[in-house]
Amino acid sequence: MGEYKTPGVYIKEKNAFGNSVVEVETAVPAFIGYTEKALNGTEDLTGKPWKITSMAEFIQYFGGMSLPSYSISAAGNNVKEPVNDKPKKDEKDGDDDPTPVAPTGKSFVVNTNDGVTSRQFTIKVENNFTLYLNMMLYFANGGGPCYVVSVGSYASEFKKETLVNAIATLETESEPTMVVIPEATNLAASDCFSLQEEMADHCGKENIQNRVAIVDVFIDRYPADPATKVDYVDNFRSGFSPKAPSYVATYYPYLATSILSLSDITNEMIEFDHGVEDFIKSLGYNNDQIKQFASVSSMKYDINLHHALMQNCVVYNQLVKAILDDINILPPSAAMAGIYAAVDSSRGVWKAPANVGISSVIKPTISINDYDQKDLNMPMNGKAVNAIRTFPGDGLKVWGARTFDGNSQDWRYINVRRTMIFLEQSVKNAARAYVFEPNDANTWINMKCMIENFLRSVWKRGGLAGAVPEDAYEVHVGLGDTMTGDDILEGTLRITVLVAISHPAEFIEITFQQQMQKS
Repeated sequence: MGEYKTPGVYIKEKNAFGNSVVEVETAVPAFIGYTEKALNGTEDLTGKPWKITSMAEFIQYFGGMSLPSYSISAAGNNVKEPVNDKPKKDEKDGDDDPTPVAPTGKSFVVNTNDGVTSRQFTIKVENNFTLYLNMMLYFANGGGPCYVVSVGSYASEFKKETLVNAIATLETESEPTMVVIPEATNLAASDCFSLQEEMADHCGKENIQNRVAIVDVFIDRYPADPATKVDYVDNFRSGFSPKAPSYVATYYPYLATSILSLSDITNEMIEFDHGVEDFIKSLGYNNDQIKQFASVSSMKYDINLHHALMQNCVVYNQLVKAILDDINILPPSAAMAGIYAAVDSSRGVWKAPANVGISSVIKPTISINDYDQKDLNMPMNGKAVNAIRTFPGDGLKVWGARTFDGNSQDWRYINVRRTMIFLEQSVKNAARAYVFEPNDANTWINMKCMIENFLRSVWKRGGLAGAVPEDAYEVHVGLGDTMTGDDILEGTLRITVLVAISHPAEFIEITFQQQMQKS
């Protein structure tokens, strides 16, 4: 009666429903790497996490592809080799061929055949800045909104410390749920492992723990002796030891993609150690044929001569094809980030991102069979590596869904870890509305109902295992249940949530047995 003093009609509205849990995004990767530029108008975006939603936006803010450099030289006596400090052979032995110079740095050998003569060429490679190509692979596989942190331009020095420092910029961003650095594999092996450990440790930090790191097994694509067999997975497990292995998913091997086509390979990417004219002469063309090429652009190696060689020179075509194949070999982490996004969108974060195909990929660079995958999937030390395999008649498949903590019953599967992150962060954000509310039964009931309604929704969509909701989750809160009187005096409200997250059927056993004929 005390609140009304003037006669009349008064209307009061009461909320019929309590607060609800808003689900957080589950597939928002953060890519770190070098870009052509980093500009939003006149604003410098270098070192700043910037959200994009498409490849067109990536190009708008971060520019285009870095043009790799491929330097072609003929091995043996195809062309005259550069002068070197090695002593010449004695002329008495009758061998006037120059001594080939051993290539330095990253290089690979290409054997060509024009139907008459077999020739061998060495191609030196400079191609560290590959984020652009990996972003194309990400969006080709269903990728959506993501963050990009540009650490510098293509004119910058490519080094581990710059990439490591950029990881810290993600600490103030709550939305990213994955950290991906595809260019890590362009570093030396030890630097690659060190950078990947920084990624994993960032995800497992006590004040983070809302994202996972997708890493690649380092493979030396340009070994000094290609015939030497190297166990790259074993080297990776020895060199990579994260503090929070359950926040890491690893994939192997590299992928032969179809991101670029032959038309994307231009003369700007290719140079000849001895000039294009010597290269053409080394292929055995006579003077008339040389003149025909010269008439294109006076032997100037421009786009016109490039097209003329593509149309008329079998060996040049084979070399360009080898260069294309090399550019298109990419680590799988960016593709997997896209697959995570696609699977989350179609099935939910609780569906294991495995037994799915990969787009814009021709084949894995290394063939893996059942025997090979035994040690990859279930090693003694638990450092599981997920394989990407080709199955006859079924195509290319992601054939693994384990974290790097394979011996843990709790966190063995990547979808379990990511589902728990999804549940934790969604409830955490919703619970902020109750900070400083009275620590009494009304608040406890409201919060319990809010969390139970959220979990029931997840259970209905298949995110939690159980025939009935009571089998899928439990929420406990209250004095004498999760709290004591001292907790209330100290201002602490404790809620315990039990969830039964669905695990993937990784091994399916079907038993057949003959029975006696009955009729």
